[in-house]
Amino acid sequence: MIHCKRVYDAASEDDGYRVLVDRLWPRGVKKADLHFDEWNKTLAPSTGLRKAFHGEVLDFASFSEAYRQELDAQKTAGVQLAQRGKKDTVTLLYAAKNEAQNHAIVLAEWLRSLA
Repeated sequence: MIHCKRVYDAASEDDGYRVLVDRLWPRGVKKADLHFDEWNKTLAPSTGLRKAFHGEVLDFASFSEAYRQELDAQKTAGVQLAQRGKKDTVTLLYAAKNEAQNHAIVLAEWLRSLA
């Protein structure tokens, strides 16, 4: 099972394997204070795509499509995480303020499609 959660929310035992999926370290969070098992920068959106989305050059639909194309090029890295998500709980950690439209949601859907 694959879930998404903000890095600023408290960790819980239900989170299972916690993976930070941001390319940049979250603001205001000390590395010693964040409980995570892996920091997977490979599956984060490229810097250019991230800047275009946050700069409102791209809407969420366009961002999602472009991000999925980037993910398809990194399929090998995603397969291992998708397989883990079949057996255990995987929580994708992200720092974005918008909980409804962010890269972790797109990534979670993409990982589920690999299963």
